[in-house]
Amino acid sequence: QVQLVESGGSLVQAGDSLRLSCAASERTFSSYAMGWFRQAPGKEHEFVAHISWSGGSTIYADSVKGRFTISRDNAKLTVFLQMNSLKPEDTAVYYCAAATRRPYSDFWVVGDAESPSQYDSWGQGTQVTVSS
Repeated sequence: QVQLVESGGSLVQAGDSLRLSCAASERTFSSYAMGWFRQAPGKEHEFVAHISWSGGSTIYADSVKGRFTISRDNAKLTVFLQMNSLKPEDTAVYYCAAATRRPYSDFWVVGDAESPSQYDSWGQGTQVTVSS
């Protein structure tokens, strides 16, 4: 497994932007697909975005499509989530996760990318709060 540390969460107003970062501890990071999930109080983990190991393929939840962008810098062992036009309903703890059991896998169906069970290394989360 790989250790992941998220950062960048904050309290912002609706319409603002934030950029979350997730730093990995090992160079094997570059072989793993990565996902961002979020969890609001009293709710289950919700899929946000997925990026393939190479960065060539991305998948987004409908609720964030067109507003959020996932990217990665394998040289810096970091995955990012750029969040624009934030809404109060985006308020949650945001987690990054690595799919370490499927290194160098380019073939991800949407159902797998959205499933927390496909990811086995998780960060501690970073709080994003969007006020109206």
